[in-house]
Amino acid sequence: MRYGIDIEFREVGMRDGLQNVDGFFPTEAKIAWMKAEIATGMPAIEVCSFVPPKLIPQFKDAVEVVEAAHATDTGDCIISALIPNMKGAERGVELGMKKLNFVASVSETHNLSNVRRKPEESIEDFRRIVEMRDALPVDKQFVIDGGLSTVFGCTMEGNVAPAATVKLAQQFIEAGADHLTVCDTVGYANPRQVRDMFRLLQSELGPDVTMTAHFHDTRGMGLANMEAALDSGIRSFDACLAGLGGCPWAPGATGNMVMEDGVFMAEAMGLRTGIDLDALCGIRELIETNLPDARLSGAIAKAGVPKGYAPATQFAVAAE
Repeated sequence: MRYGIDIEFREVGMRDGLQNVDGFFPTEAKIAWMKAEIATGMPAIEVCSFVPPKLIPQFKDAVEVVEAAHATDTGDCIISALIPNMKGAERGVELGMKKLNFVASVSETHNLSNVRRKPEESIEDFRRIVEMRDALPVDKQFVIDGGLSTVFGCTMEGNVAPAATVKLAQQFIEAGADHLTVCDTVGYANPRQVRDMFRLLQSELGPDVTMTAHFHDTRGMGLANMEAALDSGIRSFDACLAGLGGCPWAPGATGNMVMEDGVFMAEAMGLRTGIDLDALCGIRELIETNLPDARLSGAIAKAGVPKGYAPATQFAVAAE
């Protein structure tokens, strides 16, 4: 985690949010969004997914977006991309990515629908990617994240056994994952589930395995689940500006937990995020302009911060 913060947020709207919206979000607007979030102090941004454009046309400009990231002074902000397979990893290497995020579903049915693989086959793909990474010159190697989808439930299978999540997490670690992301892919999780799951994973995997929590706010549980994860010792979270997006396997699903609301809650609780909340809220206009029909969310955007609000992160005020 970056020095001087207590909790790390990763913006996933440029990938998870945009992949589910109608219409193409202009390349120049994506780049402007990325640069604006970097300027807020955002610790990490997932900027795209390396998938064939015919599957998800939204990412047909992935190369341009990544090249723009390389040409930008990103400071301490970690730029990453999602990969579904070896081809995605090879594209990441070609583009000089230093962080790649792989994902596999605990639900076999969901994984087959998503990447046409059983979970154990995805783990073998992941193992080969790690072997490829480790064989590269040191300056071309990358950090790789193992993402577990449908941990808290699946629209196809219903309940997902905690033991199956533990098994997949162990397989990721054994295969060489540097970090894990635990995902409530379809917005089923409740705080008790979240608390129990993270404590179980910590017990089974040990204290050296770091994890990120990824929540959707479909049933209004996003912030409550964040609090439950915090209570379990988790200090890394995915979220999305304006709660953009949804899920193709969850009719009526909203996007990820709203970034602005998560940052506000953390700062109000005395946890430094390193993010300028006012500047972050100001970026919503870019989303509204380029996606006028998109469903956006956010309590802070509607109500503002309360009188007397004092964020934990203190920014230097420029002298006049």
